[in-house]
This record gives sequence, structure tokens and C-alpha cells, in this order.
Amino acid sequence: MVVVEHELTEPWEGVLLEPAPGTATGAGVLVLSGSSGRIERVRARLLAEQGLLALAVRWFGGPGQPPGICEVPLETFVAAVDLLRERGAGRIGILGASKGAEAALLTAVRDPRVDAVVGLSPTSLVWCNLGPGHDGRERPYRSCWTWRGEPVPFVPMDETWFAELPDTEGPVAVRGSYGRSERTFVDRLDAAAIPVERAAADLLLVAGGDDAMWSSLRYAEELAARRRAAGRPVRVIARHDAGHRLRFPGEGPAAPSEVYDYGGTAHGDALLGEAAWGPVVDLLTGRRSD
Repeated sequence: MVVVEHELTEPWEGVLLEPAPGTATGAGVLVLSGSSGRIERVRARLLAEQGLLALAVRWFGGPGQPPGICEVPLETFVAAVDLLRERGAGRIGILGASKGAEAALLTAVRDPRVDAVVGLSPTSLVWCNLGPGHDGRERPYRSCWTWRGEPVPFVPMDETWFAELPDTEGPVAVRGSYGRSERTFVDRLDAAAIPVERAAADLLLVAGGDDAMWSSLRYAEELAARRRAAGRPVRVIARHDAGHRLRFPGEGPAAPSEVYDYGGTAHGDALLGEAAWGPVVDLLTGRRSD
């Protein structure tokens, strides 16, 4: 299927993919990576092939941006919504994975123009920075995000967990560090909770029960509980043998990592992506909003 691709350099690096003539649904989607920082070209192309105007951007580590996920302005994503609207998208969705899901949810809370959010391996909390800010410093911990120049309340990391790791080689599962940090900084959890009940957008959460990065299935269930208590629509799709990096049909398996254990199996990650793909496309295009 012919998709028209436009390279972007301003106000951020990225790619805008227009669906083939006659296939456009009138909907647009912002596609966000997690902490890899990459521009999700393949994923955006798959969505454009489904009739979506797809925009994938680099939201940190690029020109004028913080080198790490540290005090990234949520206005970055609001500006991407602006662009999709300017290009004619009547329905706006954001699809984000991991830290990108955190950004997507927070943006939808603040921008009522967002009609749908797909959170892949999400968190229910705002976390501290990963990497340095504009000042080149990683400590003291700061929020990953700002809004109107003010930091969004966050949960710091309890670094004692890392000091207790055995001195062995191989990928590390860091899920325990997040669990310990929640217990250590329990007094900060309420303020750092992502208030998804305030978002007007429809919400789809996709998570693996064997996620070794953080407890994304528990977080998805916490987000869903907040939505249901407020009478807001939400759907959770999960597989207990999937990990942090689900793969949609056409993406192929994720590359192995020598640093992190993401959990799951290639088979489980693919099956979760396959189960989620139809509902993801339906929600983003507006064919169905359950």
C-alpha cells in the first residue's frame, strides 16, 4: 500500500506518513517510543496503512531537547496534536509505549482534543528522570515532565535496590526497583498518580503479565479502576506470558538486549500484539470506542 512519507526537522525530528489516497479515515495518531528515544517509523507506517495520518517524533535527545527523559515539556506533544489537526485530522489519538505511554496519558489529561489513547506497557504513576536534563545532570532526581514550566509531581527511585544486585553479567530485570521505590516513597504516590479519570479520551491499555521492566499489568489495572470509578471508558488487553515489548503484526520480534531483561517471550509478545492490533486500529480510527 502506497504511503506518502514526509521527513520533519522542525520543531522536532520526525516523520509524517499520509495514508494512500482513498484509504484515509480522517483520523490522526501521534506515535511515541519509550526510553529508546527512537522515531517509531515502522509502527507509524503500519498505522498509516490502516488509513491513519501517522506522526512519529523524537521527543528527547534531539536538537533543543533534553538529552534524557528529564523535565520534558508536555507541550511537546500538544504541538504534535496541533500539527495533526492542521493536516486535517478530525479525530486525534496518541499511541505510546512505556515512557511514551506515560507521556500519552498525561497529555490526554491536559488536552481535551485528544480523542483516544493507546498505552502499551503503561505506568499509573509519574516517575523521576531517566538520564540528564538540559543542565547535563542526572541528580538530584527531577520529574520526567513539566507542564507550563512547572514539574509534574513524581516518584523518585530508591537506589538501594541497585546496590544489592548480584555481581553477575547479563540482562537485568529492574521491575523490583520500581516496586521498592513505591514502598519507600509511599507518601508521594497520590500526588504522582496519573489522573486518567480527568481525560476525555477513550482509553485502551495493553500489558504483559511477565513484564520485567515494571509492573505494567498492575499499573494498567490501576488506571482502569480509576477510569471505571469515574464512569469513563477503558479497555485492558493482556497476556500473562508477554513482557514489556509487545509486537504488532508486521513489526517482527524485538532486538535482544544485553542490558535489560524485558520479560515475556517472542511468541507471547507477538500474540499480545496480534490480539491488540484490531482493537487498537478500531479505537484510533473511531470505528469502535470500547
